[in-house]
Amino acid sequence: MRQTWRWFGPKDQCSIDDITQVGAVGVVTALHHVANGLVWTPEEIAKRQTEVATRKDGTASGLTWDVVESLPVSEDIKKQKNAWREHVANYKVSLRHLAEAGIEVICYNFMPVLDWTRTDLRYTVANGASCMRFDINDFAAFDIHVLERQGAAADYTNAIADEAERRFTNLDDAGRKQLARNVTMGLPGSTESMSLDDVRAHLAEYDGISRDRLRANFVDFLDEVVPVAEDLGLRLCCHPDDPPFSLLGLPRVMSTEADYTYILDAVDSPANGMTLCSGSLGARPDNDLPGMMERLGEKVHFLHLRNVKRDNDDVIGSFYEAEHLGGDTDMVALIAAIVREENRRKAAGRKDHTIPMRPDHGQDILDDLGRRSQPGYPTIGRMKGLAELRGVMAVFEHAKLGL
Repeated sequence: MRQTWRWFGPKDQCSIDDITQVGAVGVVTALHHVANGLVWTPEEIAKRQTEVATRKDGTASGLTWDVVESLPVSEDIKKQKNAWREHVANYKVSLRHLAEAGIEVICYNFMPVLDWTRTDLRYTVANGASCMRFDINDFAAFDIHVLERQGAAADYTNAIADEAERRFTNLDDAGRKQLARNVTMGLPGSTESMSLDDVRAHLAEYDGISRDRLRANFVDFLDEVVPVAEDLGLRLCCHPDDPPFSLLGLPRVMSTEADYTYILDAVDSPANGMTLCSGSLGARPDNDLPGMMERLGEKVHFLHLRNVKRDNDDVIGSFYEAEHLGGDTDMVALIAAIVREENRRKAAGRKDHTIPMRPDHGQDILDDLGRRSQPGYPTIGRMKGLAELRGVMAVFEHAKLGL
């Protein structure tokens, strides 16, 4: 596996100088300041590549921009409304510009309205570290009582709806505003931030878009962009829904192995692939991560390795982000499956036999706790995760002990 590190640009608290010290050899980044649907120009791409390649003192970092995360799919494309055709055309142009810059792996997602969603961005675990948490009861409190979505209560069990009402009642005005901020929070530097009215407006535009319709829109998008990506030698890889179940009454179409199988078969191309995120998919107890890697590994172009601890075995439930080797996903078995896939690719002569990975998210520990970095992206917590993952990888990749 090629060890990479997510970087949000020059304003990221974790600098390029820091990344050179944590052990990563490549960078995962994006042009977060470019509005969704617009073209990524060669000039902006080259500027970001230079930023990645340069330390603060002007010397070479030795790092390269290896993976785009993300080249966003606009809400207009997902809904097939408004300027969606123009946005698809712009997406193709951006792909060409990225290919000309030598970047081959492009991660994206097809989640409607909300990207990743958490209810607590600084949840304290037993050892005093903090992490992100999704609590279904708190989310229901947001949905039913803060957002006041029509008919929202019917989407939850009576027990969850009752607990949501109790929690909402016990929150003061500041607590209710904080919950709303947590749920709607975007990535640093992004041009896409949403108020409650923005969320309501998007929900209204999704009215009448069923799960089947959203999936058909996804296939239509892939029919347009995958042939371009294949001609350019690019590998597109869709990130799973996070969490991997419906929220706000909206359909989600990339939550299970069956979802991926459908999409990968619908547009069968080496350019149409998967970002296997063990944290997102691992939030569902019915997702078998090592098995998914074995069965879908041929189309896995990018890896997010992180772990979550579920409160119970409910398909739609609560979880928090655990240590990389400490959650409900068998990370050792998953890494073994990844190394087997890499070995198969190498034996077959595939150019992409080494799969880029990054230690996804991490718990805030030690000095992270005072830095208040982007939630989920502490420097020390992710470095600890990468070290743990690297240790497991080293065993399986060892010439005498490996698979």
